[in-house]
Amino acid sequence: MLQTLLENKSLVTLVLAIVIITVKLVVTRFIKSRAKKKKIDKRFTVNFLNNIFNFALIVVLFNIWSVEIQKFAFSIAAFVVAIVLATREFIQCFIGFIYVVSNRPFRVGDWIQVGNYCGEVNSIDWINLTLLEVNISNYQFTGKTLYLPNNQLITTPIKNLNFLKRYAVHHFTLTRDGSVNPFDFIDAMKVKANGYCADFSDVAERYNQVIEHRLDIKIAGPEPHIEVATSDLGDTQIIFTIFCPTERVMEIENKLTADFMNFWFSAKQHK
Repeated sequence: MLQTLLENKSLVTLVLAIVIITVKLVVTRFIKSRAKKKKIDKRFTVNFLNNIFNFALIVVLFNIWSVEIQKFAFSIAAFVVAIVLATREFIQCFIGFIYVVSNRPFRVGDWIQVGNYCGEVNSIDWINLTLLEVNISNYQFTGKTLYLPNNQLITTPIKNLNFLKRYAVHHFTLTRDGSVNPFDFIDAMKVKANGYCADFSDVAERYNQVIEHRLDIKIAGPEPHIEVATSDLGDTQIIFTIFCPTERVMEIENKLTADFMNFWFSAKQHK
């Protein structure tokens, strides 16, 4: 009689499943009860034990039905291949999700660039990555939401721009004709730039040092830099490099542009 019952796989499966689930419920409730009395957080332990019991249940079921599963697998091998080919994009998305979770190149809230797309990470699931688009030229949110398939995360370089959320090394270039010598007022422009950056210079210097220490590289700043160059057409170019708070990038750029134009036209009128 007992031998007959043991050979009944359905009955054995049901009994073992009930036993494992019952033990899991008893153990987790006991841990939660003790944690509540001691006022400690045991959510990680409970979650870990749930995963262990679930895994054990899967292993038991697989061992009991291994022969049937093997026969079933062989019988649908061609069908599985067709399914894989039809769902390969979803499989690649899942692999991309596993890559992000395991390597953690970014977190929710980070600013990143994936290919030509820049934005703040809003969420990520096993299908796609959701970004709140950021215009990298002025560091402002565009109001658009980007949904990128996770397969792009394993085929496209990912740039973590998280340091740009607070301070940015901002470059911009002003181009004029060669009728005026910019070196006549370049020192005055540097004084203007230093004046616009004076109120946050101490914080900028500390943040600059933090970035250089974490990335182990040398970056421009915190002092403003102004260079003079020429374009391929022979026009004069004034290249500005400003290390400043992200939200003040456009404000300082506009002020320096206005100062440059005033100096330029003033010098041109006195020629």
